[in-house]
Amino acid sequence: MKKLIYLLLTAILLLAIKPVFAQKSGGFITEVIILHLNDMHAKTEGFARLKYLADSLKRNHPHVFIVAAGDNFTGNPYIDMVADKGYPMIDLMNQAGFTLSCFGNHEFDLGQEFLEKRIEQAKFPFICANINTGSSGLKQPQAYFLLKSGTLQIPILGLIEINDNGIPDTHPSKVKGISFTDPLKTTGEYIDLKKKYGFLIALSHLGVETDEKLADEYPQFDVIIGGHSHTILKMPVVKNGVLIVQAGSYQRFIGKLTLVIEGRSIIEKSDTLIAIESLRGADQTIQALLTSYENNPEFEKVAGIATANIPGKQNLGALVTDAVAWAAKTDFAFQNKGGIRIQSLPEGEIKVKDIYRLDPFGNQVVIYKMKGSEIGTLIMNSYKKERDIDLVPSGMTYTITKGKNRKGPELKMLDRSGKPIDPDKTYTVALNSYISAAYTFDHRDEGTTLELTTEDCLIRFLGYRHKVKYKDTERAKLKAPKEKN
Repeated sequence: MKKLIYLLLTAILLLAIKPVFAQKSGGFITEVIILHLNDMHAKTEGFARLKYLADSLKRNHPHVFIVAAGDNFTGNPYIDMVADKGYPMIDLMNQAGFTLSCFGNHEFDLGQEFLEKRIEQAKFPFICANINTGSSGLKQPQAYFLLKSGTLQIPILGLIEINDNGIPDTHPSKVKGISFTDPLKTTGEYIDLKKKYGFLIALSHLGVETDEKLADEYPQFDVIIGGHSHTILKMPVVKNGVLIVQAGSYQRFIGKLTLVIEGRSIIEKSDTLIAIESLRGADQTIQALLTSYENNPEFEKVAGIATANIPGKQNLGALVTDAVAWAAKTDFAFQNKGGIRIQSLPEGEIKVKDIYRLDPFGNQVVIYKMKGSEIGTLIMNSYKKERDIDLVPSGMTYTITKGKNRKGPELKMLDRSGKPIDPDKTYTVALNSYISAAYTFDHRDEGTTLELTTEDCLIRFLGYRHKVKYKDTERAKLKAPKEKN
């Protein structure tokens, strides 16, 4: 009798527990949850809530993983400007329980020595299929990772974007000795993973447009977890049967990808974006660790005062270029908008940490002697890349009028006094070392690199001026061509 009661109680308990594997149509059902982030750029505020979410899900779902689609570093002085660059980010990712990351272009900003240290310290692998580390300081990463869910193995292929110069968007010196191949062509070498395992996922730092091309060419992918373009895909894109997901940037959202698998086939796939701010719980161990990393008095020092809000990249760029031109004692200076990593500086104290958030790359200042016509090639080549204003100047203004009826765009450059820049006159021009190395422009002078970074220039400039005001400072304009009557 006792034995019968015991068996009945056991059966009732088993029925009450939600099954991980359920029989259906002769196969077993497995639910896999992949939490995904991308382009965190050293933002850390969401880690405690991410860990809380993952732990909460694991109470009922044994197959929960966390992945990052690249650009984990660059953008937070507490992470990037410490002696052991980038280590706090890896420590926090380890504590949060990351399973995997692919390379993003900003992983290389640390330099190869620091990046190799970070990879060694990570309790999760970094993957990339279209990289050959060759004679560099980096070990060759594995191209893909097998995500293990019970008896299932799900291959995840890592891919990184390359620009027109054949490298990711980072300072060329940071990838010296490393070669990269076309990610779409390289994918063809691994597409048979689908036949072998029954599944295939891409962990992509290519941008959503290239992810769509990837899906067009390779319908074998079940899902592409994307990054690089900072796209908030509240509704996943379905291209050629492939689910494309991306979670914005800066830890504002966590993507929750759910895969329902029967046998060796995914029978359901869905993705939901969860706003970090909507999560009420937080892991207290990670919260305490965050507090310890942010307790750096050097970053709390006041560098200067903004007498009004400094909004937008034109105004912020003007602050940067004025600082660089002043420190380098040049006629002109230029700053690329992509190198400005915040959207505004509020009225009030500008702290050292704000400067490193604005400009986190540590680029050195390079001085060129350039004719006015050579400066024109710098501006126009930068415009042609995106068909938009890119470079913010100091010491001058310029206007680009769009072309029409097969006519090319026209450039008008004026100096501080409103006079046209002389195409045959030689001027001194200060550029950051990224522009110097990555942009195409005419120059006879090879340039002189100063032992001075753009951040150094900002700190010195603010110390000299103390109070600054940059509002409605539009030094570069794009105009539509005039319509003929």
